[in-house]
Amino acid sequence: MTTSVPPVNGQVIGLAHYASRAALERVLARSGTTFEQSVALRAVSDNGGTAERARVVGRLTGALKIEEPAALRTVDELTALKLLEEPAPGQVSLTDGGLELFASIRTAGDEIAARVYAGIPAEDLATAGRVLALVTERAEAELAGS
Repeated sequence: MTTSVPPVNGQVIGLAHYASRAALERVLARSGTTFEQSVALRAVSDNGGTAERARVVGRLTGALKIEEPAALRTVDELTALKLLEEPAPGQVSLTDGGLELFASIRTAGDEIAARVYAGIPAEDLATAGRVLALVTERAEAELAGS
C-alpha cells in the first residue's frame, strides 16, 4: 500500500494548520483561554513581558486577520482577567498570572509540536519553512493589493 502525496496548495496547508491548532485549542480550553488570547500573550512575552498596546493589537490583526475592534477586545479581556496590566498609558505587561499561564501554554504547545514534527528530517522542515514563508509573503501582497 502506498500513500499518495497531495500537491501543496491552500487546502493542504490549511488542513495542517487547523489540525495543529485544534490540538492546541484542547490545551487552551482547559484554562479557559481563547486562541486569540494566547496569541496576544505570546506577543507580549516575545517583547520581553511588556509591549505597546498598539503593537499587540497589530500582531493580532496582522497574524490572525481579525478586525481591530476584535483585537482590542482580546487585549481588554486579558486585562480584565488580570493576565495583563497597564503599567503606563499605551503599554501592557504580563502579570504573574499571565506569565504563569503563558508558560504553561508554551510548554504544552512545544510538547505538541515535538510529537507532530517528530521524525521529519530537519532539511524537510527547513524547506517547508522557506516555502510557507514565501506563500505567506505572496498572500500578504495579494491582500495589500485588493
